[in-house]
Amino acid sequence: MIIKQKVDERPIHKEQILNVLLIFPLSFLLFGILMSIKEQSFIEGYIKIAKSPTILITDFLELGGLGAAFINAAIIGLGNLYLLKRFKMRINGLLIAAFMTLLGFSFFGKNIVNIIPLYVGGYLYAKNQRIHMRDVIVIIMFSTGLSPIISELMFSDIMISPLNMVIGFGVGILIGFVIVPLSSHMLKFHDGYNLYNIGFTAGIVGTVFTSILRALDKEVEPVRIIYESEDMHIKLLLCGLFLGLIVIGLNINRTGLKDFKNIFKYVGRTVTDFTYLLGYGVTFINMGVMGLCSVGIVTVFGGVVNGPVLAAIFTVVGFSAFGKHLKNTAPVVIGVILAASYLGLDLSSTGILISILFSTTIAPIAGAYGPIVGILAGILHLAVVTNIGIVHGGINLYNNGFSGGLVAGFLVPIIDAFKKGE
Repeated sequence: MIIKQKVDERPIHKEQILNVLLIFPLSFLLFGILMSIKEQSFIEGYIKIAKSPTILITDFLELGGLGAAFINAAIIGLGNLYLLKRFKMRINGLLIAAFMTLLGFSFFGKNIVNIIPLYVGGYLYAKNQRIHMRDVIVIIMFSTGLSPIISELMFSDIMISPLNMVIGFGVGILIGFVIVPLSSHMLKFHDGYNLYNIGFTAGIVGTVFTSILRALDKEVEPVRIIYESEDMHIKLLLCGLFLGLIVIGLNINRTGLKDFKNIFKYVGRTVTDFTYLLGYGVTFINMGVMGLCSVGIVTVFGGVVNGPVLAAIFTVVGFSAFGKHLKNTAPVVIGVILAASYLGLDLSSTGILISILFSTTIAPIAGAYGPIVGILAGILHLAVVTNIGIVHGGINLYNNGFSGGLVAGFLVPIIDAFKKGE
């Protein structure tokens, strides 16, 4: 049973929480404008981003430049904050996770063109079911992990013009329409031990879609466009934002550092909403700490903060409001690092770094069964994630969420069977 902790937190209104989230896209907008002045190629870069098929791995920092990539993320972030305000959403942990994940992947696969059809599909689903859009908006925000399907159909040579635009938009609407009922059923497979449930759902949808294309003798061509230049400005921006979250958290809850230790009592299994259980103060502190640790991991291993790494960092930060903390993520991260080291893989490479960070999707396994099982789960996760991309052809951005669902669905029943035997 998940127990709510008593915290001494000053009252905070929904608008104030929205303003905290607003800091991120506004910071990205300012940073993007400054980089655009330096690069002098914003319009051309933004058009490249909008018209790209965005298949894994398409790094917008390399494709369109730093200015265009950060402005793309800012536009998507501001647009979604408007929707949250428009639909009078309560800002809970899952919504924060959805917003931060969407923001992160706006550097790596999502743009204003390929996410709109999914929102239209979600709106039509809500109308069909006679429910309010606020009841599905969070799932639709997560469903944008399948946005490369839309871009691939629209802008690759798979479909002839002008059918490509119509089919791409139509498929996007269809996915937005069916993703809500699908996601609720997929949760049963991993029983809440994979935090990226929509990632698992998106993996299934992406696999079905890719299989249909292959049956029609159409192949999704692999892509590898990665930004590989070290830029300290990005790391400084991230550290400033995450330190800001800690300061804001301490301002909301002045005993936040003392209350922070209570977060380690939670396993993290879905649904573990830290905004409800511990308040916004401790939640923001946890998000800031996890963000700084994520940047630290990238720095220690000599990696580059590029589009995929930004997506991974912000996903970790977002889900630090909804299940993740240092205690339940560390064993899984250690497992991935040990496995990668044993296999002789380059820990500074983008692929391994994002596997390390995204592997925290199965943190609840470590939280529930202890660090040894958590390390084992991390080892298994690396084995699966490095081989699963071929199944969906790179059209599911949440590759690690798909892998995490498979690992949890495979490992947890086995562990439970042994525990019952004991």
